[in-house]
Amino acid sequence: MFRYVKGGIAVSGKLFYGDNLAILREQIASASVDLVYLDPPFNSNATYNVLFKAPDGVQSQAQIEAFDDTWHWSESAENAYWEVLHGANSDAALMLESMRKFLGENDMMAYLAMMAVRLIELHRVLKPTGSLYLHCDPTASHYLKILLDAVFGATNFGNEIVWKRQNSKGLAFTRFAKNHDVILRYTKSDKWKWNPQYTDHNESYIKSFYKYRDQDGRIYRLADLTNPNKNRPNLTYEFLGVERVWRWTRERMHAAYDAGLIVQNKPGQVPALKRYLDEQEGNPVDDVWIDVAPVQAQAQERLGYPTQKPVALLERIVSASSNPGDVVLDPFCGCGTTVHAAQKLGRNWIGIDVTHLAISLIERRLRDAFGTDADFVTIGVPKDLAAARDLAARDKHEFEKWAITLIPDAQPFRGGKKGADTGIDGVVYMRTEKNRTDKAIVEVKGGGVSVDQIHKLKSVIEREKALAGIFVTLLPPTKPMIAEAAAAGFADTAFGRIPRIQILTVEGLLDHREFARLPAIDSSSFKKAPKEKQPGQEGFDF
Repeated sequence: MFRYVKGGIAVSGKLFYGDNLAILREQIASASVDLVYLDPPFNSNATYNVLFKAPDGVQSQAQIEAFDDTWHWSESAENAYWEVLHGANSDAALMLESMRKFLGENDMMAYLAMMAVRLIELHRVLKPTGSLYLHCDPTASHYLKILLDAVFGATNFGNEIVWKRQNSKGLAFTRFAKNHDVILRYTKSDKWKWNPQYTDHNESYIKSFYKYRDQDGRIYRLADLTNPNKNRPNLTYEFLGVERVWRWTRERMHAAYDAGLIVQNKPGQVPALKRYLDEQEGNPVDDVWIDVAPVQAQAQERLGYPTQKPVALLERIVSASSNPGDVVLDPFCGCGTTVHAAQKLGRNWIGIDVTHLAISLIERRLRDAFGTDADFVTIGVPKDLAAARDLAARDKHEFEKWAITLIPDAQPFRGGKKGADTGIDGVVYMRTEKNRTDKAIVEVKGGGVSVDQIHKLKSVIEREKALAGIFVTLLPPTKPMIAEAAAAGFADTAFGRIPRIQILTVEGLLDHREFARLPAIDSSSFKKAPKEKQPGQEGFDF
């Protein structure tokens, strides 16, 4: 067993399921976080989904609803607005009140009210040396910037970063194409952690300026040693027969010359300084980022999440504003790119999301990338029978979506959306032969069970021409149910016979005593995250 180690520091993480506002207030201590990154959803009139593919590579009809990014003025928005107005941050209250007078009670105002109350909590949990990066699009960035000025103080505004997220396309005939996001960086005080970031020099620049090579094969360029400020008597002197106003003192010039760093090709020529290419850090990163490519359709890291950000983008942010061992927080962690980057760079991390699907996806992503022993804990998701019963009592629909995640490679039917009962809660796609894809139907019950439910599942299997049916139950099955499932017989596959109807209990699945008996497929419905470096390679230790 190993723990992921970077710079000698063991990394651990906490993954929370639930409303980030409640978790911030109840679970995250004040001044305990070094860096916050958030990419909150906003109205694009679209539902953000995680897409899954059947084993043959064709996108399945099911789309897993991670979250719906539509915001409406409702009781929740009104409560958030009220909390800000009656809270301790009077500047935020005044700003939010002014925005409501201007915008009225619409979707944008609902979004801003829900964000304001969370930004106040994020400010609280940040350390005095901490930074916050808020990722958004130009639709709402101007409102969010004003809101952040009120919460963090206008003097703590750091940058408005422009990230080119795609190549120009579409609608360019009526306006300039929209192809960038905005990332707003704020700090909690006037003293913050900062590690400058650099990009490599481009090839044309190297060819134009780094024209020389020393006897050891090191490439260098010649740099000016004179001082642009001509009124410096203390730096005016003769050096190698040339009098100028120099950049350095006489002592430093002679030391550099003795070290072989100063070149004078002929007497009387102004000496120049050797600058070796391998000693240059590169070009400092500015606030326009065009060098980080978005996650394209064929990218290896793509998991199918439409709003997925590239790991390289988060690596830059995490590297710039935190150090190994620091704590990185993402309260809208989605498919987990922030926590992936934090884990990779040796930071401790906290991720929060409001859907069981996102939590399950992140767990899978981290284990695929860092190994099954990646050191993190999941909080808020049922881990035992008592917690499963509690979830079923509180929210039947969420219980069903969670229980489906107990079956490897299962995906909620029709995105897990509420609707008429079709007898199908989930689907598992399987490649049973080289050019054939089959499926198993998953049905979940969190309440009373009877043999009639097995009869119904049998009918659904026949109607859907499915290979098998899996009945997941919170309560123990009755003897007639077990007998009826056994009477359904077996399905023959190239991998052997499997029961047509399988009854599995939540308790047995949680304890790993029970499992779905399905063909051993080598192509998962869930795309795997690329594996990071293995133990013994850079970044890991035993």
